[in-house]
Amino acid sequence: MTSQPSQPSETVPTCYRHNDRETWVRCQRCNRPICPDCMQNASVGFQCPECVAQGNKSVRQARSTFGGAVVAKPVVTYTILGLIALMFAGQYLTNDRLTAELAMNPLAVVGLGQYYRLITSAFLHFGFIHILFNGYALWAIGPYLERAFGHWRFAALYLLSALGGSTLAYWLDAPNTWSVGASGAVYGLFAAVFVVGRKLNMDVRGVVVLIAINLAITFLPWIIPGVFGGTMLSWTAHLGGLATGAVVSAALAYAPKKSRSLVQVAAIVGVLAVLVILVAIRSAQFSL
Repeated sequence: MTSQPSQPSETVPTCYRHNDRETWVRCQRCNRPICPDCMQNASVGFQCPECVAQGNKSVRQARSTFGGAVVAKPVVTYTILGLIALMFAGQYLTNDRLTAELAMNPLAVVGLGQYYRLITSAFLHFGFIHILFNGYALWAIGPYLERAFGHWRFAALYLLSALGGSTLAYWLDAPNTWSVGASGAVYGLFAAVFVVGRKLNMDVRGVVVLIAINLAITFLPWIIPGVFGGTMLSWTAHLGGLATGAVVSAALAYAPKKSRSLVQVAAIVGVLAVLVILVAIRSAQFSL
């Protein structure tokens, strides 16, 4: 009686990431064994997590209309609205002490070196009508612009418009004038809607009418004293924000595709630099 020599059993492969898991499935790209937890669906079969990640790097990511990352939710708009609401509650709860600490006032800015007021004032408001108007305008057009530009570009547009409004107020308002409100930033967004509409060949007549009406309202208290109970609207902040928003949004919308990000960043930094220089020159004039 004879016997055949026993054949060595084939070694069962184990997952390259989990050595204790047997598997006969291999990555279609690198041929490494992968367990069910490591299997990633591919066009054919499965791939391992590393190959999927490597493949994603070569896939062109979707971009917004003007080069930003695609926006699923306008989180910057909602964050700004939330900050405005919190600041308004703080004004009420502190009996306007918060207003005195953060509102725009040329003398406080230069005399005390409180340059943060140029921005913080854009998150404060005088009364419910004031905050409702600005809040509604931001809620209505903010998401549209944030989706067009992307998160950080929209944030830069908003903050620079606010700073542009405060800068013009710093130059032209009476030294001890107190002003608050997101109106400067909102007017900058109005200008951006017009610029985007023109770039996309849309009918912008409605936007022009909206801007004209709001500018008329801005100057109405100067024409009819007492029309708003003696409250004067800051025409300097409105015009400064409108002009700044127009410049920034034009740079974002009309930047050439081949060097879009570079041009957009350079424009944003350039506008910021100009505003900072203007504030510095005005401060120097105050100290003379």
